[in-house]
Formats: sequence, C-alpha cells, structure tokens
Amino acid sequence: MQRERMEYDVVIVGAGPSGLSAAIRLKQLAAEAGRELAVCVVEKGSEVGAHILSGAVIETRSLDELIPDWKEKGAPLVTPATEDYFLYLTEKSAIRLPTPPQMRNHGNYIISLGNLCRWLAQQAEALGVEIYPGFAAAEVLYDAEGRVAGVATGDMGIGRHGEKTDRYQPGVELAAKETLIAEGCRGSLAKHLMARFGLRDGVQPQTYGIGIKELWEVAPEKHKPGSVTHTIGWPLDARTYGGSFLYHLENNQVAVGFVVGLGYENPWLSPFDEFQRFKTHPSIRPVFEGGRRIAYGARAISAGGYQAIPKLEFPGGLLIGDAAGFLNAPKIKGTHTAMKSGIVAAETVFARLSGGAAPSYREALERTWLMEELRRVRNIKPSFRWGLYGALAYSALDTYVFRGRAPWTLRNQADHEKLRPAAEMPRIEYPKPDGKITFDKLSSVFISNTNHEEDQPPHLKLRDPSKAISVNWEIYRSPEQRYCPAGVYEIVEDEGGAKRLQINAQNCVHCKTCDIKDPLQNIDWVVPEGGGGPNYPNM
Repeated sequence: MQRERMEYDVVIVGAGPSGLSAAIRLKQLAAEAGRELAVCVVEKGSEVGAHILSGAVIETRSLDELIPDWKEKGAPLVTPATEDYFLYLTEKSAIRLPTPPQMRNHGNYIISLGNLCRWLAQQAEALGVEIYPGFAAAEVLYDAEGRVAGVATGDMGIGRHGEKTDRYQPGVELAAKETLIAEGCRGSLAKHLMARFGLRDGVQPQTYGIGIKELWEVAPEKHKPGSVTHTIGWPLDARTYGGSFLYHLENNQVAVGFVVGLGYENPWLSPFDEFQRFKTHPSIRPVFEGGRRIAYGARAISAGGYQAIPKLEFPGGLLIGDAAGFLNAPKIKGTHTAMKSGIVAAETVFARLSGGAAPSYREALERTWLMEELRRVRNIKPSFRWGLYGALAYSALDTYVFRGRAPWTLRNQADHEKLRPAAEMPRIEYPKPDGKITFDKLSSVFISNTNHEEDQPPHLKLRDPSKAISVNWEIYRSPEQRYCPAGVYEIVEDEGGAKRLQINAQNCVHCKTCDIKDPLQNIDWVVPEGGGGPNYPNM
C-alpha cells in the first residue's frame, strides 16, 4: 500500500495555542489579501485538547490581537482572576509574601487551556483550516535539496515486533511549502530538526520543569472563584526549584498543581510524591477535604528562557510555541507567548509565500513585546542555582533595582547533568496515599483516560538497553521509576535476582520527562500510534 499524498501551502504540527494561532492568522492574512491559502493542522491527540495541559491563568494580550471580539464569539474565558496569594510554606505554617510583579494576575483569566484550544480550533475551521486529530506526525519529509517539504503521519496497525497487522494503514504524506513545528515541549520532530540543522549550536541549554496537575470539585463553601495562590518552600528543600498553584475556576472546580525543576540533584526525589505530600499541608488540605478529584495529568515545560531559545528557522519551516521554549518561567505563563510566536510566524511565512521581502522570523520576534518580556526575566530562573533564598534575594534585586536590564546574562546548565549518585544523596521516604487527598500513580493515570493500542511498537526506546542496569540502576538506583509521573518504568527481578527494566509504555501520559532527565540521555521518546495517550477533558 502506497502512502497517500496531500499538498498544502502550510502544514502545522500540533493543535496547541501556537499552532492554532498560526493557522488562524494565516487564514486572516489570506482573506485580507484576497487569495487562497491551503493550511493543515495535524494533531496526535484523539481530539483537539486531548493532550493539552496547563495551569492555567491566561494573559489575553495575544488573544486580543488575534481575535479582538473573542468575548462576543464565546471564548471559554469566564473566570477573571480576582486575588493573588504568594505563600512560603514550612512544614506546619504558611507565610504570605508580597506577590512579585510578574505573578500579579489582575486582568487575567483562569481557564482550561484544552477548552480554549477546542474553541480556537472551531475558529480556525470556520476560516477554512483543515484539522486532523488522531494523526501523529512521525517523520519529516525532505526535498532533493534537503529542504523540509512537510511531514508524514505514522503508520497505523503496526504490531509490537514491527509486523503489519490486519489493522494496517500506511501514513499520509502532508507536503508543504512551509512547515511549522508546534509540538510543544521536547517534541520528537523538533528534536530531530535541531540535531539535523544545528539549531542549538552556540545556544545555552534548554532547562525544564515537570508540571503535575489535578482538577478537583470542592465543597461550595470552600470555593473562591478567581482566587489564585502560588507557593514555594515545603515540601521541597531549599536547593530544589519548584512550587505549587491553586486556581479556583467556575463550577466549584479548583486546579491544583506542582512544578519541579528537572535540574534537581537527588535521584530519590519523586515529583509526583512531592505533589501528593504538598496537598497534606495544614493550609492546603482543608481546601480538598470533602471534595472529589476528577482529572489528573502531567507535562514537561520548557523553562530555560531567553538565552535558551534555539535558532528558530530551518530550510522550509519554523519552530513555534513551547517547541522553541517561549515560556515566561517567573510569570508561570506561556500561552500568551506561544500564541504571539504563532502569530508572528504566520506573518513571516505569509510574506515568504507572497514573494515579498520580509525580515527573518527571529528579527520579527525581536521587534515584539514577546522577546522584550523574556529578556527582562532571563536571569530569574537561572539564579536558583544559588538555592531558594539566594534566588529570592537576587530576583528582588533584578526586578526592583535593575528592572530586568542587568548588564549580564546568567547561564543555564542541562538538567540531566545535575543528577548525583544515589549513594551520595539522602533517601526520601514518602507517606502512603490515603485515597482521599493523596493518591498513587496508577489510580491517577486511570483518571487521565490514557489509552494506547496494546499491540504496537513501544514508543519509549532505549538507545543502549544495557545501561538501564549498569548505569541507571547501579549508580542512580533507576531514577526513572520516580521522575516518571505515570508508573511507566519499573525495575523487576527474575527468580535468580537479576534485575531488568520493564517499560509499561501503555501508561505514558506523554509528559517527555524521561527524554529530558535521563542522566545519559539514553531514553528516546517518539510518537506512538495516532490517537494514543491521555484524553484530558478540560485540563
């Protein structure tokens, strides 16, 4: 069976906020110019929004630019942020601190980013954009000169050992004059393109965090619509970057989450279990007592900032959104920046396709508020190398004295290089879950609605399987068992006591943490069969 081939002017990989914003802006520009433009968006989730996870408090700046009448069109922004709390936690107490300017949310909205993406998809389709959910872009296509010429979706119905089953369907080639990569954090095609075209050459390492989130329905008397709380401190030690959020949405719902920077040192640390422990704090637990947990998910985020942004252009296309790392980590927001990058990318690509002179994508971005915003906070996240207290002191200096214009730029260090041998670090014992406020990983994965076709090649690959034991177990005691928030990795013993790594790929929620944090970069995450993974209803 031959692969079908479909031709477009622009193909966009990923129906997140950046990809959909780019698609909408392309169609707007085409309509203004009175010309036809064929735009396609391919999305690996079973539907638009199925793989979208964010806090999320949104700053509407980009949405205002893209769709000024979004309120009249029914965008799902219904809960304005009304109050901010910034707390430092000790094990037993909570101390309210002044809210940093970057974290003030007056004028912002608490939303489900998945629902916003579903609405953006409706706006895009109304303009004529073709959106194909359930199809994973698995391969980059190249022309004879080595220029990117589109993508191909993965074959369906391939068995575990690579054989074609009775479900077999070949992938589809989506040819394009321009290809926009909007896969989100640590996408497999973006990683391939960065290596092939040297897009990270001369650029500081990207750094990451893992965000773990639950959605709760709480008792009405405990619900405070519009309330935004962020915490730092306990349960993490002062050397580990991280913190929490509690956002009160509509309908008695509270989004609660925990972010841990993946540059942590202790291989015994489990971000999932730190999150569960956080919910037992005496200032936090009462919010959830008598409530009901209704959704769970996890996602890595690109947090390296301005100095970690790679070269953004490759022959035949661009990197946009979190695939390029436009998150504003101190602000804990990336939706408005992702959308702006998509808007600027669309304008750049449309000018190219129209044959007119245009600045490069990077040059165009540098003229916008987006890059100025990232430049001004570039030193805050790297300052956490000095620990929590040193970082708080430096951040105050950078914010209030230098106002983001310090005459230096702090450097990043790759997260996987920071893990220390297990024998050198204190072991962390976590309390057992109570099934009411705290939970285990497998029950959490169950409510993420994660599903993969069982008979397919595993999408988590070890470049050298022997190192799973000789290095990861022997030196680090297999930290993948703990940093994975879905129970994918498990050390099992045979009858003779020999250990092996078992990969439960069907549990994977596509967070990409293993691809980032493995100390030897031995784990390679690739897309599974289209439609697999979590199915988040409103995260």
